[in-house]
Amino acid sequence: QVQLVESGGGLVQAGGSLRLTCSVSGSINSVDFMGWYRQAPGKERDLVALISMTASFTNYGDSVKDRFTISRDNANLYLQMNKLKPEDTAVYYCYAVHNGRTEYWGQGTQVTVSS
Repeated sequence: QVQLVESGGGLVQAGGSLRLTCSVSGSINSVDFMGWYRQAPGKERDLVALISMTASFTNYGDSVKDRFTISRDNANLYLQMNKLKPEDTAVYYCYAVHNGRTEYWGQGTQVTVSS
């Protein structure tokens, strides 16, 4: 099993930056890839970014390319968010795929961008 705990959300003005952290524990060696998703009120949960465990592969949602950067180290997953926009307001969830099939989610952290 894998446990995911997000932190770093908050309120920021448009144009500002935030860094989200996902602390990872459990069977980390069996995790295939990790990522961030977000869900705004009344909308579906959308992909923000994915990263392979070797960090050789990354993928970003179209709306965050060139503004957000995903990275990781042995125990944490990060999301650096720059040039934030009001439409980035959402609950951000950490995500992991374990042993090629089991999905794990964190509890989410709220990001609010004011105009």
